[in-house]
Amino acid sequence: MTKPSFDNTIILIPARMASTRLPGKPLADIAGLPMIVQVAMRAAESRIGRVMVAVDHVDILQAVRAAGFDAVMTMASHRSGSDRIHEALSHADPDRRADFIVNVQGDLPTIEPETIRASLRPLDNAATDIATLTVEITHEEEKTNPNVVKIVGSPIAENRLHALYFTRATAPYGNGPLYHHIGLYAYRRRALERFVTLSPSVLEKRESLEQLRAIEAGMRIDAEIVDSVPLGVDTPADLERARAILAGK
Repeated sequence: MTKPSFDNTIILIPARMASTRLPGKPLADIAGLPMIVQVAMRAAESRIGRVMVAVDHVDILQAVRAAGFDAVMTMASHRSGSDRIHEALSHADPDRRADFIVNVQGDLPTIEPETIRASLRPLDNAATDIATLTVEITHEEEKTNPNVVKIVGSPIAENRLHALYFTRATAPYGNGPLYHHIGLYAYRRRALERFVTLSPSVLEKRESLEQLRAIEAGMRIDAEIVDSVPLGVDTPADLERARAILAGK
């Protein structure tokens, strides 16, 4: 069985210029560098594979390349990050040497490299199609917050869940931990290629959660349990928090 290694893994970071709450988000300055460059640096520090940024605007392309990272232009019309990284993969790896693809969101400038590394661990199981991350919820208000996506999963190891469902509701019912889903994915190449051919599913549209498309199609998703949720930059307040965090480092 093929397992992830530096030579057969590629990290793809989707970056799009349009953002309703933070226009030009990928180029926002954090500690003297564009945010997308900070994300690429964290990805490179994980040392799990080659790093490539998938962009939809020439300004992002130039900023990434000026910082010494690879970047590829993709269509602006993609509906999701998974569609964008699939197109980027065809440009970045036409010889199909990469068996594993890690999708790191372009708005996670403070993510720990170890968190990125953790995303690959569930793919040591040959039955797993897609791997992702989760963290136990410790704040009561997050348990009922629909913006905090929960994983309903069966424990299969001390730090791993087999995902049965993803929901914005408070679930599962009863005593026991609840888990916050972190939207960072590692795919087997064949799983990504299958996923992007699937039509949006009933539950995906109902919950507005793209990963349910894979679950409904019978694909297996396992989640590694990590210690903390990385800061996603969606608003000016998030941006100031990220600046403070990286300034402190």
